[in-house]
Amino acid sequence: MTGATVPRSASDLVEEGLRRLLAKDMIGFAELWAAGGVLEFPFASADSPARLDGRDAVRDYLRDYNNYIAPERIVAQEVHETADPGRIIVEFEIAGTIVASGKPYSMRYIAVITAKDGEIVHYRDYWSPLAAAEAMGGAEALTSFANSAAKA
Repeated sequence: MTGATVPRSASDLVEEGLRRLLAKDMIGFAELWAAGGVLEFPFASADSPARLDGRDAVRDYLRDYNNYIAPERIVAQEVHETADPGRIIVEFEIAGTIVASGKPYSMRYIAVITAKDGEIVHYRDYWSPLAAAEAMGGAEALTSFANSAAKA
């Protein structure tokens, strides 16, 4: 008799997501979302999407990510459990390289992630568009990334 497979927890999804990010597997990263899952950017600039509805939209948004940023390592990571076992808050910092310039990239994030049945159903990604623009070489570079993602 085989045992039932336990769905991945929110913490499991974070670990797997970061592993896929560092492996530059953005399509695999997007596959962690539920078909109807949501990705929100509460601090999105006017030129960037504030919300993506569905796994396909997340996949399209992330498709060209590695053409702009090459993530290389997790500098810091702290996971905070909440009263809801399906929701966690994660603080992390990613370091890497800006592809166009070869300059170092370092960005801090806070994510509020809700999981259900082993998939991400809601992900609020708190990051600074100003810090991203500065790292990428200016607002035009960040807008170029956002526009390419929005057209995907």
